[in-house]
Amino acid sequence: MTSPQSPQPRSDGETLPRHVAIIMDGNNRWAKARGMSGVRGHHAGVEAVRAVIRRAAERGVETLTLFAFSSENWKRPAAEVNALMELFLMALKREVKKLHQHDIRLSVIGDREGFSASIQKYIAQAEALTGDNRGLHLVIAANYGGRWDIAQAARRLAERVAADELAPAAIDEAALDEELSLAGDAPVDLCIRTSGERRISNFLLWQMAYAELYFTPTLWPDFGAEAFDEALADFVGRKRRFGMTDEQIEARGA
Repeated sequence: MTSPQSPQPRSDGETLPRHVAIIMDGNNRWAKARGMSGVRGHHAGVEAVRAVIRRAAERGVETLTLFAFSSENWKRPAAEVNALMELFLMALKREVKKLHQHDIRLSVIGDREGFSASIQKYIAQAEALTGDNRGLHLVIAANYGGRWDIAQAARRLAERVAADELAPAAIDEAALDEELSLAGDAPVDLCIRTSGERRISNFLLWQMAYAELYFTPTLWPDFGAEAFDEALADFVGRKRRFGMTDEQIEARGA
């Protein structure tokens, strides 16, 4: 059975999250409030992405997972979906070399078959270029859903059982965890959602089992380094029990 992994203590005395996940929400509302098209809001959101990636790397976060495009987002107007795909492709072409220069490893999780051949090609190239980097692990969740993640992991385990490679009795939480999109990364410690919405929207359902949730009314294009620091400070001030009593936690920290 897997167990929650505690954040790593730092030399400055703070216990910061190893893995931060962000649901980047509010691009459309930000644009509409300024009389702009929703597409302009998504472009403005790219600047927030850059700022948060830089800050996460500076603060020593191990993994930063950004929810860029959910499996449900295909239901949006075709013009917006097309613009998002163009923006995704542009980011893959323009931003990956910068990530590589800063020792950032990029991974994309989700069902890639839904993307064009061009996007799939650039995803593969980006992951290959940054694959040996040892700095921040930046994960982009695109065409991703938490239920899909668990279902495809279960399917792979079933295939191994059918091939006599795995006994059904050997399937436990650890075995399932190893088949998920983020196998090898620490569980999510902190999930941030912008724009005032208070739900997780089918994002990393398994990985967020013990995550602290942080909701802010700030729209994503206005969420920068300082806002990220505020979320980390809020996390540091929380007491994470993982099913234990306060006395047990104090004894473990003694």
